[in-house]
Amino acid sequence: MSKKNNLAKRKKQYEFDLQREKQEKIKKEQKLHAKKNKMKVDGSGKKKKGGSGFQVGKRKVKTKLTALAKAKAAQAMELDK
Repeated sequence: MSKKNNLAKRKKQYEFDLQREKQEKIKKEQKLHAKKNKMKVDGSGKKKKGGSGFQVGKRKVKTKLTALAKAKAAQAMELDK
């Protein structure tokens, strides 16, 4: 091979490597950006203690339904349909 062809080949390879690096950099940035957005949306890391009700004065008001109350609610929903 002549020297001219060698230079052209090296130049092509160099440009190809630059393009590949650029694509990898863009890909990494997109992954990082997606990861940051995911972390923003998923902010449920902390859980409150005693999430079954809330305090009103000195007594606790229950917000969860008992089994009987659930059954009654389900029955009422069936009647509405």
